[in-house]
Amino acid sequence: MDANVSKIQQQLTELEIEAEHLLLARHQVVENDRLRNGNREALTALRKTARTTKSSIPSPFESIMKEIGGRGSKPLVQEICPTCGKHDATENMWMMFPGTDVFAQIPFHAAHTILEEDQERLDSDLKELQSVVKEKTLIISEKGALADKISPAILRSLVTLTDKK
Repeated sequence: MDANVSKIQQQLTELEIEAEHLLLARHQVVENDRLRNGNREALTALRKTARTTKSSIPSPFESIMKEIGGRGSKPLVQEICPTCGKHDATENMWMMFPGTDVFAQIPFHAAHTILEEDQERLDSDLKELQSVVKEKTLIISEKGALADKISPAILRSLVTLTDKK
């Protein structure tokens, strides 16, 4: 009987560890989403300042003319940053760097470039975290957690069940 009890104890310990990893990953997804929303708001504010939109990109004509111009010649059309537009890219903006309490005055173009790169990194991190959540959920499901066999509502009622005299 001791071998069975120790086996069940080990399985429950492994299940709890996987569940803890799942909860940590879900918490990190929420934190990551909060940071992404903050970045998105900052980028929108910069675009409003520059009076551009996310969809204002250089026209196909400009990219064709750049290819025709070749490498050695002077570009035929000046390329315009989709975020800066005709805004002065050297205008200084105050920015607090992620993960620090340091404010710095940096050029407008550098500020939105940093934010866009950070947004791309956060998007890739979110996809990675979502795959971790899926993986941990599958592992817990394969180990036969109660939620797979008993509906969550019934499980919740069993946990809150009390004896009355």
